[in-house]
Amino acid sequence: MNPYQAPLQDMQFLLTQVFDAPNTWEQLPAIAEMLDMDTASAILEEAAKLNRDVMHPLNRSGDEQGVSFVDGKVITPDGFKAAYDTFAQGGWVGLCGDPEFGGMGMPKMLGVLVDEMGYSANNSFTLYSSLTAGAALCIHAHASDELKTTYLPHLYSGHWAGAMDMTEPQAGSDLRNIRTKAVPQEDGSYQITGSKIFITGGDQDLTENVIHLVLAKLPDSNGISLFLVPKIAVNADGSLGEANGVTVGSIEHKMGLKASATCVMNFDSARGFLIGEANRGLACMFTMMNYERLAIGIQGLGSAQAAYQMARDYANERIQGTAADATEKRNDPIIVHGDVRRMLLTVNAMTQAGRALAVMTGKQLDLAKYATGDIQQKAAKYVGLLTPVAKAFLTDRGLDATIMSQQVFGGHGYIRETGIEQLVRDTRIAQIYEGTNGIQALDFIGRKVTGDDLHALSLLVDDIKVELASFDKIKPEDKQAVLSRLDALMQTAQFVNDNKAQHPALLNASAVDFLDAFGYTLYGYFWLAMAQQSHKVEDKNFTATKQYLADFYINKLLHKADYHLAQVNAGDSSIMGMPAELF
Repeated sequence: MNPYQAPLQDMQFLLTQVFDAPNTWEQLPAIAEMLDMDTASAILEEAAKLNRDVMHPLNRSGDEQGVSFVDGKVITPDGFKAAYDTFAQGGWVGLCGDPEFGGMGMPKMLGVLVDEMGYSANNSFTLYSSLTAGAALCIHAHASDELKTTYLPHLYSGHWAGAMDMTEPQAGSDLRNIRTKAVPQEDGSYQITGSKIFITGGDQDLTENVIHLVLAKLPDSNGISLFLVPKIAVNADGSLGEANGVTVGSIEHKMGLKASATCVMNFDSARGFLIGEANRGLACMFTMMNYERLAIGIQGLGSAQAAYQMARDYANERIQGTAADATEKRNDPIIVHGDVRRMLLTVNAMTQAGRALAVMTGKQLDLAKYATGDIQQKAAKYVGLLTPVAKAFLTDRGLDATIMSQQVFGGHGYIRETGIEQLVRDTRIAQIYEGTNGIQALDFIGRKVTGDDLHALSLLVDDIKVELASFDKIKPEDKQAVLSRLDALMQTAQFVNDNKAQHPALLNASAVDFLDAFGYTLYGYFWLAMAQQSHKVEDKNFTATKQYLADFYINKLLHKADYHLAQVNAGDSSIMGMPAELF
């Protein structure tokens, strides 16, 4: 298996040319004083080396060995501890963290690209630090100054890890039914008692402590509150004390991500501390949840990129058959065959546009955090609009990409020794956790589109139309192809908005199709933007590649938006009409 190589040229192209990161950063003082494009490029190069040389070599062995559970302790695969120490010492856990508490303060535009490298190189390994970064973000946004000062430096340094504890056996996505209890104590702390399941990184042997963010209910309350619960108690001076009543009941035996510990967590009168206001825990937790939704979308993106590299390399090396236009019988690499090219082009076109979606979402997160006035307000709307799309569309298409890349291998893709089947197994969960993609789609159409009376969507569509009008290197018919889909998308959104009251099931029945239509349309815009900006690059092969892929996307993939819009406009009767007993 060839080593993973981060697509640095594509990443830097998106930052410098497509999304104008240098100018964006210059306008944001909190970023401008510590970052320019040369520094950003150096960070990307170091991340690429780390993931190629340290994380990726452990991907296969970690999958083969898996996590073990011995005498109540979670043990990660051989090499993970040393690799994690290297990762933490480099400051990567706190890459986007607040410098006041020891983070590096880098923008999310850069962070999403570093995250992609991690997921491409080693899905399981990257999840440990991803949950830590999300927990730190939640603590930073909602916890008291005392909790921030005590916990954030240790989380950003990687000495402690974070975990998100929501799900219970009887309460999956509907958290109203959780049973974990929090009893107030005289010293202002709480005793937390209950069990949680499916907790990624709930425990491991990589860090000194695990800081759990736990949803629980106060006595005589139907509301849900959020609590910080350390595995090991933390003394007043910040040193570690004794065990805190937090134990692992078991670990899950999963289809994939076998080197990532997914735990059943038990809390037995564990001492915890309230984060945010009582009975407002979900609002606080969604700070972390939204971070993880984007991160998991990038998991799908990273898997797609890794799968593409493997399939591309195999297609160039595997000798079988003769090219259709050959004038004599010979043995050719399978990349000469039309169907293999179709698959590789599809995966590459979808993956590169997916990276654009990740960077665009990161840019809006940065503007929402650091900008002011109208720019900040519009960016916050775009973050809300794009986050469920990034999670659902990137993971759905990520699984598609791994399966299509596996198909390139033929029979060799189904056996373990080539490694491509691991990516299929590892990526499958991304559509499920952090809220299934159906839930993401319902959030998108129900809250972010029609719940906003189409305001945010209209703003984004208008912005895209203005930019499309400025493209002078793009064929008019290609512009029109995207513009017509944007108009159809708005018409369909209006149809749903007008009919949702009369047909209550319409939102649920059409949500996934509407999100997919939006995703395919948005990707069309991204490809025209990349083709336009590629003419500023001196490397002519790079420009030609972008133009070939843009043409392929517009001619072969953009029309998928039409299918999904037609499904929405057909209404909900064909989906909701059949009585349940007939299923």
